[in-house]
Amino acid sequence: MFRRPLGALLAALLTFALVNAAPASAAPAVDLAGTVALSNCSGSIVHLAGTPATAPALVLSNGHCLEEGFPAPGEVIVDQPSQRSFTLLAGDGAELGTVPATKLLYATMTGTDASVYQLGLSYAELERTHGVTALELAEQRPSAGSDITVASGYWKQTYSCSVDGFVHELHEGDYVWDDSIRYTPECETIGGTSGSPIVDVATGEVVGVNNTGNENGERCTMNNPCEVAGDGAVTVREGINYGQQTYDLYGCLTAGNEIELGRPACELPQPA
Repeated sequence: MFRRPLGALLAALLTFALVNAAPASAAPAVDLAGTVALSNCSGSIVHLAGTPATAPALVLSNGHCLEEGFPAPGEVIVDQPSQRSFTLLAGDGAELGTVPATKLLYATMTGTDASVYQLGLSYAELERTHGVTALELAEQRPSAGSDITVASGYWKQTYSCSVDGFVHELHEGDYVWDDSIRYTPECETIGGTSGSPIVDVATGEVVGVNNTGNENGERCTMNNPCEVAGDGAVTVREGINYGQQTYDLYGCLTAGNEIELGRPACELPQPA
């Protein structure tokens, strides 16, 4: 019997270990759990790290999804009563019930395109009565190249792609949004997906809210946003879709999920 040289033996053992090693655990697929359907848009139940389960739950959507219509350029809406209802969804899109808001905490289409509603139920009550667990809101901005899923409660459909980059200013009609997320072409979002959470596939956290796309190649018109660089250069990307970052909500919400725009860390647009 010939003895195998030590180097060859180690190489063989290493090859065996690699072939037979258990595969690395993949991040769970993003589904519709934690999302909601609005009458005209999509949204999600979101939770900020450190917020107690007894705090009233929050729904995140777009400013342009308000029942009353679009806020005017420069308009910021804060702490308004609301009875808007939201349909809660399970991961497979099954409807789990309807819950009403008590307050529109914040909404604007200036600088960002976001609305935040406060519900009459706490996170603990939502989980106990409807089996709904909120999506965690990321505390940091997303990274270019990261895999994302846009999860639409309105259409009960998900769209998967990556963060292609960030836009200095996104102009659509008279509206301007800062530091927008640009998707790679695979996310072919459509009307009704507005307000959908943008979920980082690796972490499962919400990094933004889906809001617009250039439908037919027009320049800076409604439904045809254009990108404006810091030097003023304008780029039109027909068929490309966009969202708004949401990490800056952390600086403006209290532990009890109330809005405080006067906090030193708050950088959201404020009422004039």
